This record gives sequence, C-alpha cells and structure tokens, in this order.
Amino acid sequence: MPGWSHAPGFASDGSGFALLADCVTDEKVPENGFCRQHVAVLDRGAKSWVLRKSPLPELRGTEGVSSHLVVVGPGRALIEEGGAEPEARRTWFTRDGGRNWREGDLKTVGTAAAIPAGAVLTTDCAQPAGAFVDDCARERLVVISPEDGRRRALAKGPLLGAHPRPAEVAEPDGSWWASGTDPLSGRAAVAVSRDAGRSWSVSRLPSPTAEPGWHTAVAVGPDAVYAAEMGELKGGEPVKNPMRALHRSLDGGRTWERMWTTGPMVEPRTLLGLPVPGPGGRVLIGAEDREYVSVDGGRSFRPSGEGSGFTRRTPVGLLRHGTACLYDISVDGERWAEFGLGCEGETP
Repeated sequence: MPGWSHAPGFASDGSGFALLADCVTDEKVPENGFCRQHVAVLDRGAKSWVLRKSPLPELRGTEGVSSHLVVVGPGRALIEEGGAEPEARRTWFTRDGGRNWREGDLKTVGTAAAIPAGAVLTTDCAQPAGAFVDDCARERLVVISPEDGRRRALAKGPLLGAHPRPAEVAEPDGSWWASGTDPLSGRAAVAVSRDAGRSWSVSRLPSPTAEPGWHTAVAVGPDAVYAAEMGELKGGEPVKNPMRALHRSLDGGRTWERMWTTGPMVEPRTLLGLPVPGPGGRVLIGAEDREYVSVDGGRSFRPSGEGSGFTRRTPVGLLRHGTACLYDISVDGERWAEFGLGCEGETP
C-alpha cells in the first residue's frame, strides 16, 4: 500500500477502511510538495487490503493531511474533509466498500431516537450552531447514520454539562459511554446507556480534584469497567496526554473506586487512548514513554517491557497503533494480532 496510513477502522463483520497519504516533499520549496490521498479497503473475508478510488483531492505540500474516516457498518464509511471551516467542509459516504462515493456535508439534519447498529457517536455544536469547539457554548451528541452517512442529533442525551464527550462505538457488552461533568458539582462524571442511547444513567467519579478535567476514557473489561480521568496535572514535569486518576467499577458503572492517583513523579502519568482491561484485575496503560501493567485492578503499576501505543475501541476489538505502520488488534486485551498497513518500500 502506498504512503502512510491513518484513521483505520473496522465494522462488526471484520471489513475495514483506512486513509493513506503518499507525500512528496521539497525541503527547499515546501509549496512544491504534494500529498496524494488514497483509500484502502478490507472486504469481508478478504485476506488482504486493496486500493479503491478516493474522493479526496490532492493536497499541496503546505496544506497538511487532516481528513478523517469513520466506519459506519459493513462496507460503509464516511470521509470528512479537513482544514476548512465547518460549514464548508465536505464529506463523502460509501455503502459499497468504497466503489462509489456520494458527496455531502457536516450539517446535522433531524434527530435519532436511538443509535442504530453500526453507527458512530460524536458531537456537534448546538449553541451557536456549527461553531468550532473553542467557540462553542454547548455541544450535543450526534449519530452518524449507517444508512446515508448524515448526522442526526440524538433525541435524548446524558446530563454531562456543556461539553459531553462520547465514545465513538459501543463496548463489547453493548453499552455506550460518554463523559463530562456532573451538573450539580461540576466534578468529573460518566454516563452509560444500555438501550442504544434511549436513556442514560450518570454517575460521578471520586476525582482527586474538584476542577473540571478534559474528559474520561472508559473501557469495559471481562470483570470490571475502568475510567481514566484525563486533565492537567499539578507538580512534576509537564506532560502530554496527562492522566489524573484511574477509577474502577465492579457493578457496571453504578459505583466507582479510585484505584490510582497520579502524582508529580510516579508513573504512569499519561495515557494514549483507552486503558486496556483484562481478566483478574489486569489493566494496561499505554503511556507516552512505555506501557505499564497492573495485576491488582490499578492499585499499582510496573513497566510491562513493551512499547507504548494509542488504543481505541472498534466493533471487532481493541486497535492499537504503535510504531510506523504496524497495528495490533485484540478481543480480550491479552492476546494481540499484528498487521501492517501502508509504508510501501519502508521497513517498520
């Protein structure tokens, strides 16, 4: 596959999509450089990825690659153009494995009573409509439909303050999660829906601070739910992707116990993506410097000896991106299968 991969995703049947960018640079005259954008598709049951027609335009060397792709069901995906103002950005939707694309936009049209199978959950700005996040007073949850790739506001969202942040896809038990703040106290809180977004239950986390954080990353394991509270840390060296605390629930998110409180020096202090839960109190934290493992539910950690990577949930398992064009996927957080994508002619 040509170029470098980004935004790979999978549907529940194992089919997948990814964006590829093949760039030629000119160090002396950067504007002479360019990037050709491609779409890689993994059809259901196929043994290898194939290139399909990309609707994305060629980019000049100074523009940068900022498009995004989300998979919204078997053979279906939405590409969002990057860089432009929200109202001017284009989208392209396919329902036949990337053989044909239909152009659209980012506007939210109508409402959805529930989250359909294969859909992705995201947000848009409700007040003022269409504004960038930095200029947005209030966001709302929005469903990206697998039927036509259009955005529809979720009819009933959780009470999580002005800026809720949802997980894109459901956890393995079918639950949907979102994070934000408790409207009464302003402290970190999470919400869960077990009926495809028709109703939500909100629970406050035992945060180590009363100050609002960034968001909370939730992952459901075989015997516990873990919630990593993200936000600025006090003391010690400043870090990227700071993790304030790790919480655990043994009753599906009704009650929480703070297992790990980040200090100014003790690692892990950061998290890339999601915590990775396993059985018997095992949980992995992919930090900025390395991976850390706990075997007591997050009360203590030690380096695992493995490198770090960004982990996110897909309908077929946890997807981890480590170095170069190598990815790992796991259904249980313990056994990982490695695959490569992109980097033609490169040695990862």
